[in-house]
Amino acid sequence: FFPGSDLKVTGIDFLKSQNCRLHHTDAYNINNLVVRRGQPFELELTFSRELRPTDKLALRFGLGENPMKIRGTLMSLNPMLQPDFRGWKVSIVQNSGNQCRLSVTSSPWAPVGKYTLNVKTGSNIYRPEMGDIYVLFNPWCEDDVVFMADEAQKKEYVLNDTGYIYVGSAYNIYNRSWNFGQFEEYILDACMYLMDKSGLKLSSRRDPVLVSRAMSALVNANDDNGVVMGNWSGNYSNGTSPMDWIGSVAILQQYYKTKKPVCYGQCWVFAGVLTTVMRCLGIPSRCVSNFNSAHDTDENLRVDIYLNEFGEKLTSMSLDSVWNFHVWNDVWMRRLDLPAGFGGWQAIDATPQEQSQGMFQCGPCSLKAVKEGDVYLPFDAKFVYAEVNADKVYWIVKKVNGKNKFTRISTETEGIGVKISTKAVGQDRREDITSQYKFPEGSEQERESMEKAISFIRPSGMIMPRARFASALSVSERSYSHEVLPPEPVPKTGLHLEITNKAALHPGNPLELAITVKTSTPGKWTINLVGSCQLQSYTGKVEASLGYVKETFELEGGSETQIPLTIGADTYMKTLASVEDEVLVHVTAIAEVQEMEDKLTKEITMPFEYPPHHRPETAKLNEEFTCAFIFKNKLNVPLDNCKLLVEGLGIFNMTTFDQGDIQPGRIIKSEVICTPTRLGEKKMVAKLTSTQVKGISAEKKITITN
Repeated sequence: FFPGSDLKVTGIDFLKSQNCRLHHTDAYNINNLVVRRGQPFELELTFSRELRPTDKLALRFGLGENPMKIRGTLMSLNPMLQPDFRGWKVSIVQNSGNQCRLSVTSSPWAPVGKYTLNVKTGSNIYRPEMGDIYVLFNPWCEDDVVFMADEAQKKEYVLNDTGYIYVGSAYNIYNRSWNFGQFEEYILDACMYLMDKSGLKLSSRRDPVLVSRAMSALVNANDDNGVVMGNWSGNYSNGTSPMDWIGSVAILQQYYKTKKPVCYGQCWVFAGVLTTVMRCLGIPSRCVSNFNSAHDTDENLRVDIYLNEFGEKLTSMSLDSVWNFHVWNDVWMRRLDLPAGFGGWQAIDATPQEQSQGMFQCGPCSLKAVKEGDVYLPFDAKFVYAEVNADKVYWIVKKVNGKNKFTRISTETEGIGVKISTKAVGQDRREDITSQYKFPEGSEQERESMEKAISFIRPSGMIMPRARFASALSVSERSYSHEVLPPEPVPKTGLHLEITNKAALHPGNPLELAITVKTSTPGKWTINLVGSCQLQSYTGKVEASLGYVKETFELEGGSETQIPLTIGADTYMKTLASVEDEVLVHVTAIAEVQEMEDKLTKEITMPFEYPPHHRPETAKLNEEFTCAFIFKNKLNVPLDNCKLLVEGLGIFNMTTFDQGDIQPGRIIKSEVICTPTRLGEKKMVAKLTSTQVKGISAEKKITITN
């Protein structure tokens, strides 16, 4: 045995608890080391003898099946000879006896993924157990393009594993609890599987622009057998109804296990899952709800809405639609591929709506580009711009000699893209971010931005109604003599319409609605009013027409009159029970002043309302406790086939309990026994679904203590 004998590595300590705490990765439920790029982490190597300055020692971090130095997928770091390799650095922190502590810093532009570490000493190679190290994006590193300065924002947009997605309608927004669960078991591996499936070259995986775009494609099942299968048909019998998810964890775990698309999702499910994937990979992300979202506008910035003479929407004719809400994501990054100033929040959307470069993917699209009308910038800025800025054009369709005659009655320029919402940083409340997407309606900057956008979007041409069966149309002359629609004339009579509900819209009660008509100009006016009530899904598809009012009355200038529109419960409860989607109440009113050409259209959508439930509790780490959910049926109709869905991250895996039928006034109490595995404030989320009511949710804050 002589002093120059071979140096061998006999062990590696990944110092997981120290490294993960410093890298904000200690929440990941995985045995491997998870670090963020551009930030030092330490490894402790044990050798067969003391390390000497003349020894050959190389730490080799390899990415992918066949790591190669020339491709930048094999980093070979030698603390003595080559401590810096492609922006990766290594240094000796401490060397005593046969133990040596090394500090490794990956490049802030390193590809993100699962690296395999082995250590070469002379001709010996040591391959440690658990030698896979996950390297993620790093919003805490100033040199990383996803750097985010504000600590509270990082806590929300990267580390918060629960949150809310805002749904309902612009008239009545409510939150839906969603468990993102980016740190749960198998979620990180599912994201790595998606990266491999994406077809992104390993070298492209350093760029959050390309990664977020690829993930927007992979979260939907279209084109690539991605994670979630979209379904808006109303029939979910061979899968899970989109209403019945309360988080991303069960979806991503099932996908990772089966490698097959999970059935079914609608927009908030795609957005919830994409938020999980982005936060899991380290890209700051938030769910964004756009109320009155314009869809399929063919990039002509216009949605045509067809009404019959009772004011009822004819959705079968429309090629375009206005969704009550649509949910997508914003991700945070610098955009090195765009001119200066377009970094910050970028919109991405995994809901499969339109193809972009041949695939169902959308974004990243700079919010600043949308706001300022720079819609020529990649990616998909025209599409996002139209979702928040289109105009609504109302047409009345009447049969004349057996043919449809279309008359344009009014245009609304301010109704689309309102109350754009996300969860506030560090608080359980809604934050309105409309001003990050658009200038104030009617402002000078808004007009300039609109003119710039239109110059890129709209080839000039005749304004025809874009209806299905358009070849069979006869169009009244007035309706399309202009190339770009002229602004609406302000009603000369100061005509004004308002639609309200006079009582809470509880299922099982009559819908008590009212249409208020006002005029402000002196004189005597004869008003023709029609108002209709329909049930529709959140994508604007009419499920049932429930009734209408048609009245003619006189108004003195400066006065108002209120016309009631009441729908009995028996008129709509059958529809409520027969559709599998959550439906909303939609009211349209058309007022016409006989003495003038004044016409005004107003529509409003209101969700049904349910009484809320909230109760905080405390519990002990690793000790069983019983969590009770108590629901009272406060409606005056029975709820059939009730199911209770419960999930608490770090407390309780998603479980469904069948509850049968619940009569009016009856209480159900469901108890789950849980053992918390993590400290801090956690949430139990419960959701009650039934044939009549698709989602009453409740949550409980639970503080887990030692």
